[in-house]
Amino acid sequence: MWRTRPVLLLAIVALVGLVGSSYYSRVQKRAGHAASVPAALPENTAATAHRWSWTNTVKGRPTTTISAGNMRQVRQPNRFALDDVELRIFDKEGDKYNLVKCAKADFDTATEEMFSDGEVEITMNVPKDAPPAGKLLSIHSSGIHFLTKTGKALTDRAVSFSFDRGEGVAVGAEYDPQTRELHLMSQIHLTWRGSNPKAPPMNIEAGDVRYRESESKVYLSPWTKMTRDTLSMQGGATVVSLDQGAISQVESENAKGTEKQAARTLDFAADHMVMNFDDGQVNRISGQQNARLVSRTANGETRVTTDHIDMDFDVVRKGEHSESVLKQALASGNSVVESHPVASPGHPAQNRILKSDFIAMTMRAGGDELESVETRSPGSLEFVPTVASQSHRYLTGERMWITYGAHNQIQSFRAVNVTTRTENPKHANAKQPPPPVLTWSKSLNAAFDPKTNDLAHLEQGDQFRYESGDRRATANRADLDQVKNVIRLEGAARVWDSTGSTTATNIVMNQKDGSMIADGDVNSTRLPDKKAQPSGMLSADEPVHARARHMESQDNSRRIRYEGNAVAWQGGDRLQADVIEIDRTKNTLHARDNVVSELLDRADDEKTRAGKKKDQAPVFTVVHAAEMIYTDKDHVARYTGGATLRRPNLTVKGEEVIAYLRNENAKADGSKPDPAATAAAPAKNDSGSSLDHAVASGNVNIVSVSPLRTRTATSEYAEYFEDEGKVILTKGNPQLVDSIRGTTRGAELTWFSKNDRLLVNGAEKDLAHSLIRRTSRQ
Repeated sequence: MWRTRPVLLLAIVALVGLVGSSYYSRVQKRAGHAASVPAALPENTAATAHRWSWTNTVKGRPTTTISAGNMRQVRQPNRFALDDVELRIFDKEGDKYNLVKCAKADFDTATEEMFSDGEVEITMNVPKDAPPAGKLLSIHSSGIHFLTKTGKALTDRAVSFSFDRGEGVAVGAEYDPQTRELHLMSQIHLTWRGSNPKAPPMNIEAGDVRYRESESKVYLSPWTKMTRDTLSMQGGATVVSLDQGAISQVESENAKGTEKQAARTLDFAADHMVMNFDDGQVNRISGQQNARLVSRTANGETRVTTDHIDMDFDVVRKGEHSESVLKQALASGNSVVESHPVASPGHPAQNRILKSDFIAMTMRAGGDELESVETRSPGSLEFVPTVASQSHRYLTGERMWITYGAHNQIQSFRAVNVTTRTENPKHANAKQPPPPVLTWSKSLNAAFDPKTNDLAHLEQGDQFRYESGDRRATANRADLDQVKNVIRLEGAARVWDSTGSTTATNIVMNQKDGSMIADGDVNSTRLPDKKAQPSGMLSADEPVHARARHMESQDNSRRIRYEGNAVAWQGGDRLQADVIEIDRTKNTLHARDNVVSELLDRADDEKTRAGKKKDQAPVFTVVHAAEMIYTDKDHVARYTGGATLRRPNLTVKGEEVIAYLRNENAKADGSKPDPAATAAAPAKNDSGSSLDHAVASGNVNIVSVSPLRTRTATSEYAEYFEDEGKVILTKGNPQLVDSIRGTTRGAELTWFSKNDRLLVNGAEKDLAHSLIRRTSRQ
């Protein structure tokens, strides 16, 4: 029995397994035909969905749609957790939308706000019924909040974005599709490109940026930095205007910038600045209020300050891209242009300051140097010396035109209705600098030395006037040769000072040594020298007048030469010759060729003058000669080359005639008075060139004519004394022929014309004897 027990156990186990297997098979079969039981939802989950979408409509038109690959509705707080999200925010017209894509987002149905903590991509202005075209504006960020009612999106995290003309980054952004305004909140860096992808882009930095799509403008504040290739600018609040996505204008407050070229640096600034662009290149810069422009080259610096400035640029193609080149600039309102050229070897520079309300500047090709400057309102130009040897010049004019040569050097200058002032440096060993030179004229033209940039030639026309110290001048026009420091006056020229005046067709004045040359219808007046003692031909009591074809004056008119039908007169005295020279430093008077001297007799005293009749003709001593030299020291006039002296009823001829004039200051013994006593004593007004006596030599011939007779005297030497009417004949067989009484000869004849007395060899003879013969021994 114990042997069969294991077999039974195995059988029972097999039966149980068979039955269990059959039961399990039937259970599995029934389970296949029964309904499935839903899986349990995660905790705090109200629902889940795959490929979920949500739409908000207004008046039957969708404003916002949200679609997700997966959705999980959270119970607390009530929101939707979305995966693979796409958000479309439509514009007012409904034909474009902003597309938002992110991996995950939470959507709050109560506030209708969606938030994505991860990376988000936003594409702006996607066409609704057409595939995207061109490079649309796209934004990449994280931590973005979307308000589905308004479509507004905002984040305080880092943002990067791109658009059809560039890209940028910022921290914090907000976009409102209703107003189509993008607000970048801080740390903004924008890169804006033109149509040429190879052209340098515009880089913009700002503290805050608002892009208003409806206005096509970008507002930057509170500060702005802009750089493009060689151009940079920084300022305060700035407005960037766009034209089809390209920058067309930049308007900035408190702006300053720099434009650098290979040979020139251009700095500019203004309280309010506007820059206009053409395909990314600047074509105009305008500055208002405290506008400044500084151009620096290897040749110097030009600085412009003004209330308003407009700078126009040419867009020049260079290589694969173009660049802006300054073409012209217009400054208006209290404008000042300062030029500081660099000195060349051996030639110090001279700074220039131009002032006017309106100044127009044109640049040479390349924009590195000035070509011309024009004032369009009254202005002034100042040449400021940099070394003591240079002159300081000021010029004012109603309008001015300046032309420049190479290296920003002035080539020529023109102005109308001009005044000038020149302050020359002090001469060596001089105590004071010379007086300033002032001029006035309706027009002015100047030329400058290209090597030194110094004034070389100056021409002033129409109503020219000149003033320097007490010297004055006028003319139709004037030329200044700066190298020689000579002024040429042309047409109706006149020069005058405290010593006298000169008029002529043309006058040349040497400003360095004070000399003067006059030509054509010369008329001059030399005023009395009050410091000199009154006597002789060069009397200090009366002015000296003169006429001639040509005149030369030196040593401040103390040495004067008249030439060509020259005539000089003082009071009643008159001198005529081809050449007359007056030297007041030596107190001499020299006349040459066709000399005619007329000396007026002066009364001896008051009694004599009172006894004269009013209608009595003046008495002259007239001398004709080839040459005359007068020395005031001894009051002697020497006539040579054949001379003829004429007095009333008396003619004296000889190879030489010496006239001794009265010296009212001489003592009775002929000596000079003490200078101190002379200075203290009052000068006589009747002093002058009255003839005292004369000496004739060489073929002397004397003729005395009266109503009753004619007397003719001949000799080799003769003396004539006016007061006594005495004639002394000596040498060469003196002879006196009386038309009534006959001929008298002698070794020495002394004849008194006033009382018919005759002395022969010192003894008185009766003139009734018509002939007196003497041997040679007598």
